[in-house]
Amino acid sequence: MDQSPEAFATRVGRTLEHEMTIVREAIAMVAGGGAPRVTVAGLHFGEALLAIVASLATEAGVRVVPLWLPDDAGADIAVERIARD
Repeated sequence: MDQSPEAFATRVGRTLEHEMTIVREAIAMVAGGGAPRVTVAGLHFGEALLAIVASLATEAGVRVVPLWLPDDAGADIAVERIARD
């Protein structure tokens, strides 16, 4: 495996893009009524994605909830419906 900084940056970029796609799909699933809640776990960049996906979730009428991991190891992300009164 190539250990160059360029190869590392490429892998990080691909991982971020993949994780963003998964979270976007979870937002779409919940917003579309396919599930009341979806948890996306095992993310490498969950904490970094939170600010970005929070606005996407709000636009879709759902919310994201960080599921903080122990020892500051990042966060998984739950997407859930917003309760209607």
